[in-house]
This record gives sequence, C-alpha cells and structure tokens, in this order.
Amino acid sequence: MPVSFLSPSQRESYGQYAGDPSTQELARYFHLDDADHAQIGQKRGAANRLGFALQLTTVRFLGTFLEDPTAVPTAVMATITRQLGGDPTTDLIGYRNGKWRFVHAAQIRLDHGYRDFADRTAGFGLTRWLYAQCWTGTERPSALFDRATTWMLAHKVLLPGATKLERFVAKLRQRVEVRLWRVLARGISPPQQRGLEDLLRVPDGARGSLLDTLRTGPAMVSGPALVRALERLNTVRRLSIAVPAVAAIAPNRIAALARFADKAKVTGPQQLGAAMRQARSDHPALGRYVAYRRLAETWAGTGHRHHADPAGG
Repeated sequence: MPVSFLSPSQRESYGQYAGDPSTQELARYFHLDDADHAQIGQKRGAANRLGFALQLTTVRFLGTFLEDPTAVPTAVMATITRQLGGDPTTDLIGYRNGKWRFVHAAQIRLDHGYRDFADRTAGFGLTRWLYAQCWTGTERPSALFDRATTWMLAHKVLLPGATKLERFVAKLRQRVEVRLWRVLARGISPPQQRGLEDLLRVPDGARGSLLDTLRTGPAMVSGPALVRALERLNTVRRLSIAVPAVAAIAPNRIAALARFADKAKVTGPQQLGAAMRQARSDHPALGRYVAYRRLAETWAGTGHRHHADPAGG
C-alpha cells in the first residue's frame, strides 16, 4: 500500500540544504579541526582540497552526500574557504564531474565511520529506538520521520531515500499498533467478547449504540444526573472485564486512545461486521477485540481503569 505523509516542504528539505545554516550550525558542523586539516592537506590541488572539505562538512550537517557536492550555500562556501585559506571562486566543475568526488566520499565513509541505512547494526539500533518512541509516545508520523532523521545524523547513519524512510516509519508504527491491540485484548473470553460487540450494535429504532450512551457523561449537576452517572458506571462494571497490563502501556497512549474514543463515530452494524470480518482475515487479534479496545479507551477517559484492573495502578 502506498505510504505518503510528508509535507512538500519536508520532502524538499530532506537531505538538502534549506538556505544558509545558522551561525551556531556553521560553528558546530563546518569547523575544521587539526585532524581535518591534516586529511585535507593530503589532497592534491585546490579544487580537490576544497571539494573534500565540502563533502566532509556536508555529510556531518545533512547526513548524506549530495548529488552535486559543490551545490552548497554561500555561507558554507565562505566558511570553508576561509579556513583553508583558499579562493571562494575556485573552479569546481572538474571536481563535480570527475572521479575524485566518489573516491573522497568513500574515504570519508571509511575514515569517519559512516554506515548505510541497510547496515544490520545501524538498522537494529534505529528500529529499537524508534519502536520505543512509538510505544511510549503519540507523535505524528511526520514528527517520527524527523526524529529518525536526527537519530541517524547523531549515529552517523547515511540517510536513505525519503520514500524508503517513510515506509519504514509507517511499518514500525503499524507493528506497535498491533502490539497495543494485543495487550488490550489479552484475557477476553468469548462471552465477554460478545458482550463488547453488543455495545457497538445500534438497536432497531435507536439513534445510537450502547457505547454512544456510555461515553456520554452528565450534562448538568443534579440528583437525577448523578443517578444516571452511577447507572452508567454499573453498566460498565457488569461486563466484569479486567484490563490486563494497563500499567505496561504509557499513560499518554491511554489518554490518546480515550480522546479518539470520545470523538470517533461508531459505525452501523453491517459496516462494522464487514470491518471485523476483514480484520479477522488479516489478523485474528485485531478483528476479535475491536470492541474491547474501544471500551478500554472509554474506561481510560472516565477513570474506570483503576476499578477494572486494580493491579494496573
């Protein structure tokens, strides 16, 4: 399935210069120390020395090598040439079109420890870190994309193509979502499952389901409203379902699910049945416990989870 969640500006700026770097960025990423000068000094010709320095500092800043290594902002060119004591107007056409740009890129990767995105160690580290971010946080895919880019930059992992990283983030978020559903669905018996699915059915002549009724709180402070609130609580308690392993789920994830449940519209029984059948064919846990997940979201929003799962904290 095609995946695309990046904004046009994100896609255009990914792995590219977006104007001149700030003064702080120039000082951090484009300063050449003694070791850099020693390595650059080994290159023959002003063009080769300048081209090598541009590639070295560019990969530090962007996390990738440019298709045109000489296409850098004016501030970058001025900063590098000033440190090299060279001429900003040095002709780099021969370097851009020649073989030495590729030789230098390979040397920088080897000497400075840059790894490909496909490297197993790098891939495992990024996957583990990003999985934890998805499990404990509720950030949008585009924000996770930016955070993954920052992680790779800090760990010297060369950026892959934008589409490849998009798919990686989307696939990992889906894995976390499946795990979340499994945790919420753990320990539900068939009778309890049927009771939960009944909450989503709209009775004949009714305008909404029982779940719609349960998630609608009191609108005013009065004796009758208090009675209805207690009846609402007892209806949920009669389901006799404990929420397992809630303590293992980050509170902000529960809160986000509760917000979703508070706003989401419960579909009609025919559409819901088709969705459940489709989910069962793709993953049994998803289709089997859709209703339970929605109820768990509602409990989180009403503060009921402490009653449902005393061990959950």
